[in-house]
Amino acid sequence: MVVTLIGFRGTGKSTIAAPLAERLEFDWVDADIELEERAGRTIKQIFDTDGEPEFRRLERETLVNLLKRENIVIAAGGGAPMNPDTFRNFQAAGPVIWLQASTATIENRLYGDNTTEQRRPNLTTSGGRSEIEELLETRTPIYQDCATFAVSTEELSPAEIVEQIVKHIEQARNNSK
Repeated sequence: MVVTLIGFRGTGKSTIAAPLAERLEFDWVDADIELEERAGRTIKQIFDTDGEPEFRRLERETLVNLLKRENIVIAAGGGAPMNPDTFRNFQAAGPVIWLQASTATIENRLYGDNTTEQRRPNLTTSGGRSEIEELLETRTPIYQDCATFAVSTEELSPAEIVEQIVKHIEQARNNSK
């Protein structure tokens, strides 16, 4: 089984992946870090030199390889579910968990992360809060359609979020028997 964490930047995918994998006794991987290691460059560098289409091609290639593995939690890039093939691959591989947070929380988390500026490119010309709002408007319906379960990362600790996800996975397993 593959458990895929989706959601916008700063919703907690990378934070939740490790403790969730530990609880499930799975491996875990941050797809963006895997992509950067394979490419030998940061996502921002890929965007700057080759553009978003090349980044999306590399992202798709990385995810296709990761989705072949068993017993893994994948922290997917925020835009990964926008590719219809990747969307379907996530759903076919196992539960897709949508981590949610408000615009203000996302903004605070992104600007509180020292690596954001070096690793993450602006995805629109507006940048900042406007970019978050614009992309959330576009991505939210896709996240909603892709996910088998959604959890807010606003008020809960990582341990509480993990327990909610595990409970959902166990209920889904029991219902499929």
